[in-house]
Amino acid sequence: MHDIDRGGALHRIHAALAACSLALLLSACGGGVASTPHPPKRTSAVPPVRQPNRTVLRDPQFQSIPGLEDVIGATQKQLVRQFGQPRLDVWEGDARKLQFTGTPCVLDIYLYPTSRSHEPLATYVDARRASDGQDVDRAACVAALRQP
Repeated sequence: MHDIDRGGALHRIHAALAACSLALLLSACGGGVASTPHPPKRTSAVPPVRQPNRTVLRDPQFQSIPGLEDVIGATQKQLVRQFGQPRLDVWEGDARKLQFTGTPCVLDIYLYPTSRSHEPLATYVDARRASDGQDVDRAACVAALRQP
């Protein structure tokens, strides 16, 4: 008698679980009417456009390391003549970064606008090994990457 009651109870539990599962499936698939958000009301007044801030151009500091004389103060065109086309040419605001690469090293040259030039000039050089990112001598990297 106990086996019959247990079988009936199990049947009722299975039926209840099946009904719950079916309800969940139907609710997930059900396409109830979704309310679409209304676009914000337009007003006739156009918000004012913020004018750019005009600041006095500040000259950057130029790195001074022996062996970088032909690089520091150079324009982008002059650097391309020395090293070929850069691997990267990235603008950040009015500053520019040129990256030149070769087997011996990776050379990053940073150019900034100055009051004495119409285009940005190289002001800072950084050099590292491509294999592990360790710093290398900047002048040696410049010499290694310079094209004949």
